[in-house]
Amino acid sequence: MAAQRYWLMKSEPDCYSIDDLQREKKTFWDGVRNYQVRNFMRDDMKPGDLAFFYHSSTEPPGIVGVMTVTKSGYPDHTQFDPDEDHFDPKSSPDDPRWLMVDVKFVSKFNEMIPLSELKETPGLEKMVVTQRGSRLSVQPVTEEEWRTVMSLRS
Repeated sequence: MAAQRYWLMKSEPDCYSIDDLQREKKTFWDGVRNYQVRNFMRDDMKPGDLAFFYHSSTEPPGIVGVMTVTKSGYPDHTQFDPDEDHFDPKSSPDDPRWLMVDVKFVSKFNEMIPLSELKETPGLEKMVVTQRGSRLSVQPVTEEEWRTVMSLRS
């Protein structure tokens, strides 16, 4: 069995927030249209992996909670529907380009951990989200980074 991995998954709170996930308990993480992230979902993300829920495109951006992956990557149905925002006319059910994973709510932090705090925290200097120009919507997190972030809200 593969070792548990850790992730950071971004969503704009006006699109889908930690409160939405807490209310719904579980969801599919759709709309990813980046090949590197698709590959993470296809090759690396497994049930039982933990992920930080990160609110992006908000002021301030930051980590707001934790979720767990409950289903490995499978075809994202929104790529086939012309009425969906994430429609991809070059993708087909016979040869899907884009994947999604299912996630389940674990916990919401009492307070957001803002990006500015992550950048100032020793041990998180190499965390992908703290890097200038980091734009990936799903990013790997090391076990040490995970423990460091969790210690900020314990």
